[in-house]
Amino acid sequence: MAQGFSLKDQLFNAEKTRYLAGLFAEADAEFDAAAFESAVMARLPELELKERITWIAECLQAARPGDLPQVSDLLLRALPPPLDPTKTDDDFGDFIFAPLGEWVVATGMEHPDLALDVLEELTQRFSMEWAIRPFLNRHTDIVMQRMQDWCDHSSYHVRRLVSEGTRPKLPWGLGVDLDLSDPLPLLDQLHSDPTRYVTRSVANHLNDITKKAPDLVLDRLQGWDQSGAQDSKELAWMTSHALRGLVKAGHPEAMKMLGYDPEVDLDVQITLDGEARIGAELSFAVEIGGQRGQPVLVDYIIHFQRPGGKISPKVHKLKQAKIGSDALTISKRHKLKGNATTFTLVPGPHRLEVQVNGRVRAGVDFDLLG
Repeated sequence: MAQGFSLKDQLFNAEKTRYLAGLFAEADAEFDAAAFESAVMARLPELELKERITWIAECLQAARPGDLPQVSDLLLRALPPPLDPTKTDDDFGDFIFAPLGEWVVATGMEHPDLALDVLEELTQRFSMEWAIRPFLNRHTDIVMQRMQDWCDHSSYHVRRLVSEGTRPKLPWGLGVDLDLSDPLPLLDQLHSDPTRYVTRSVANHLNDITKKAPDLVLDRLQGWDQSGAQDSKELAWMTSHALRGLVKAGHPEAMKMLGYDPEVDLDVQITLDGEARIGAELSFAVEIGGQRGQPVLVDYIIHFQRPGGKISPKVHKLKQAKIGSDALTISKRHKLKGNATTFTLVPGPHRLEVQVNGRVRAGVDFDLLG
């Protein structure tokens, strides 16, 4: 039986370890690359992804003991050239450099200025969004001041670190002891950045904030629109991306900001096509009638049965359109995977609802068959 894809093995393996060892051996003739590789590989296969990052950092510390002032020169000499500065997106870097950030955290907490110098260089090879957060908590004023300078950095990777490193809900990231409004002056500068890599991070940051303070985000976006500092099409994309969580939740003010009237008069009908069975699909059609030219943002919600009798609603995107001279008809086939690793389907009563411009307009019950 073929084994499934393993992200941890793709990102951290013998070949990547050898590459990292070679960089340090080239920077320092006394660095024992073979011993480092052997130490890393002795435990690497048994570890999960984040554990591998920590373990490689520990092996580097063992190979070159000392605090950051003692090892920073070697660390910087070992770095390859920065990532391609001509790109503007989708250039996250090589994960094998993530352990270098952990090394800086472990050895540089008492040397924040030097640590930030090193992280500034490292993030131009691989994003240091996780490594900077311990420093942000321990040396808040120093880091926030440095981030103010980084907003004008020539590398978009460094500029992105400002937004990504301060996100309230960074995936895999340590929580930060900041008020939700603290990074907003930094985002005020970054929102007009010319690179999508940065503006996507700003939008993701705002989406994080919406989970606790939606009005804070709506006010900021309105202010940015009035300032005219960002290209209008890019700001429209950022706004849509930043409000995606609120759109799923049917937040009326978010809908209005995106140009969709939550109170518009519509006639919405749902038609199911055949039975729904685990391993097959749920087929349905939605018909929306209303005033011609009316913009509509259509989502559908499936209320899934969960083990123990609980109900778990899941919101899915369906269509953005305008109503024409005839009613708008949308067909959809939703796959009902029986072998998904993240969500187990349970046979029994379910419900399908259609949400238009943030309001549930129609619903129908159906049985999911095993």
